[in-house]
Amino acid sequence: MTRNSASAAKKTAYLGLLAAAAILCGYIEFLIPFNFGIPGIKLGLSNFVILIVLYTYGFPGALTVSLVRVLVTGFLFGNLFSMAYGLAGAVLSLIVMALLKRTGKFALVGISAAGGAFHNIGQMIVAYAVTPALPLLWYLPVLILAGLVTGVIIGVIAGIILSRIGSLIKIIIRN
Repeated sequence: MTRNSASAAKKTAYLGLLAAAAILCGYIEFLIPFNFGIPGIKLGLSNFVILIVLYTYGFPGALTVSLVRVLVTGFLFGNLFSMAYGLAGAVLSLIVMALLKRTGKFALVGISAAGGAFHNIGQMIVAYAVTPALPLLWYLPVLILAGLVTGVIIGVIAGIILSRIGSLIKIIIRN
């Protein structure tokens, strides 16, 4: 096996482990009955894994892990509608987070907060496409605020994890 193919195999294995970690976080969130009093609001525990992948493997790795997470958790705990909502939110939020990261002007917590808000915007786009009712959009400000708050929480968690194991991750990626 050449060095490049060994490196690609190692990267694939690590992304698989990170996808499994994101799925596990989604399962834990599924088991814990978070009730914020408003339907559709979740903490988004698996998103801290996506942030870590974005910061260590870049956009392609984060997109791969995110898509695997949405599809597997959708099949295990949801249905086709939940997968459609999840895909829209995951892809839109990841694109926004990658663009903000690329500018170099935003900290991890700010990027995560924007990701949380845009995740909910992506889901609202799907909801409006399925049920084009104007009153549905009145719910959007509440979802954006919830996304910002949960995004800050997830960003803090990801920052703590990256500060503690970031150097270890860089060593693993280099070897």
